[in-house]
Amino acid sequence: MTQFTFNVENPSQQFIQISVQFNTPNAETFVQLPTWRPGRYELADFAKFVRNFTVIDLNGKKLDFIKVTKDRWKVDSASADEIIVNYSFYADTINAGSSFLDETQLYVNPVNCCVFTDETYEEKVNVKLNIPPHWDVATSMLSNDSGWECDNMDELLDSPFIASSQLQCNTYISNDTKFFVWFNGEVKPDWGRLIPDFKSFTDAQIKKFTEFPVKEYHFLNQILPYKAYHGVEHCKSTVISLGPSYEVFGSLYKELLGVSSHELYHTWNVKAIRPIEMFPYDFIKENYSRLGYIYEGVTTYQGDLFLMKSGVFNEQEYFNELQAQFQKHFDNHGRFNYSVSESSFDTWLDGYVPGVPNRKVSIYTEGCLLAFVTDVNIRRATLNKSGIDELMKRLYFNYALQGEGVSEEDYKTVIEDITGESQTDFFDNFINGCMPYESIITKSLEYLGLELDHQPSTSYAEGRLGFKVIKYTDGFVVNTMYPGSPAETGGLFKGDKIIAVNGFACNGELDKWLSYFDDTTKTVTVLRNGVYKEISFPEVMRNFYMKYTISKLKDPDKNQFTAFEAWKSNR
Repeated sequence: MTQFTFNVENPSQQFIQISVQFNTPNAETFVQLPTWRPGRYELADFAKFVRNFTVIDLNGKKLDFIKVTKDRWKVDSASADEIIVNYSFYADTINAGSSFLDETQLYVNPVNCCVFTDETYEEKVNVKLNIPPHWDVATSMLSNDSGWECDNMDELLDSPFIASSQLQCNTYISNDTKFFVWFNGEVKPDWGRLIPDFKSFTDAQIKKFTEFPVKEYHFLNQILPYKAYHGVEHCKSTVISLGPSYEVFGSLYKELLGVSSHELYHTWNVKAIRPIEMFPYDFIKENYSRLGYIYEGVTTYQGDLFLMKSGVFNEQEYFNELQAQFQKHFDNHGRFNYSVSESSFDTWLDGYVPGVPNRKVSIYTEGCLLAFVTDVNIRRATLNKSGIDELMKRLYFNYALQGEGVSEEDYKTVIEDITGESQTDFFDNFINGCMPYESIITKSLEYLGLELDHQPSTSYAEGRLGFKVIKYTDGFVVNTMYPGSPAETGGLFKGDKIIAVNGFACNGELDKWLSYFDDTTKTVTVLRNGVYKEISFPEVMRNFYMKYTISKLKDPDKNQFTAFEAWKSNR
């Protein structure tokens, strides 16, 4: 058995002291720290947080070792049947995938701070926490007499925990599974509101899959006093960071519901239904996959849709979420240059940042819209008897439960089996190609008796000149530009800081000054690489960035009405 011990001496220094005891059957043992974490499909440098790495045998004798990669150590274990690896891990960041230590809590995502060896990866793991006696522990790990245990290293890496004196908890039952909702930090949970809502979307999701993959599930909520929004999925739990505290059950409550429903759906989609390239996870290198439109896109679509299906969201609240995805799609001209499958592959290249202008798309946004279209296409082909729920259920039972990963061809074949229609053009043109989505979006909305309206952005900079900015205290920084817009043709650069319009300082009111000089030539003063420049915009009689909204047709026909009711229900 592998033994992990976590110590929290001198928490003000924010170093977690970690000790690991491994069996060592070979003369050389390679000790590995994961190079990435599931839910974030990009390489990470967790080893840069490691200090005082040492290796000893059971008698305390130091053993020789050498670092062979940025996160891998080779240990001379010829004279030892077991070794103890000691190191400190710097934990100063709280988000849904990090680790953190201070005088109030020990928060650990083992995947970023726990080392492993190939020889012992499948051994049982015991976890001991040396923490203050008044701290509680929130985790999906199974407790035992000495602490907690996991069946193997894979389970430990997927089992975050929070040890704290601030934990609050409530539970509910759905389909014989017990669900725990934990809150850590300053928050006043409205359990009377939250538990019925959580149970409703949980019941709805389980009903469509007919079973839940695990016997017990934990929502671990890290509530922060400042603005935060992040969620990470695990097999038996999720960690969600949200803030500020005073808005969690106010303006952020819908965000709490949305991210919780999203992460719960991941229990089936990516933790069970997994791309073949990630079956199993390989924590030593990149796990390239083009299927981000499934594991993140379908989850984004279904996570929100189940809030409407379960009655937690009304129709307009759901439309608000879906039209936000349409907005992101149409605002990103990378859709003409890089497909969603290529963008999925390249999360390992440039992560989740926007990157260079108009190069790529989001697997969340494009995948969500493709899932919506796929859902409607299945409903149309089956006369509303089935939808994307049937597709995902088949992937779960025919692949995940059989111990198999899913390929693009598998996904395509299951859709074809349900619809009786070829999906080759759809995959070639929209998943692996860059054909515009307008036609498939319009057709899908129309089938449901919906329409997508668009009006020019009320921002003069966006609607008339074609550029978006980020506002700072000392100016406005250009963030994106519409291709062919006055902003682009006039010579504005991404990153330009706009100081003045026609010689007048903006003073925090860029749009008002641009609108004030509506009928005259506009020249902006920008600061670019330490040099002030004057940029004049040519006026054109057209609009650029649009605002998109979804609405129901005033007079849908009978078929549209029937299709919409079937789509929004959870029957």
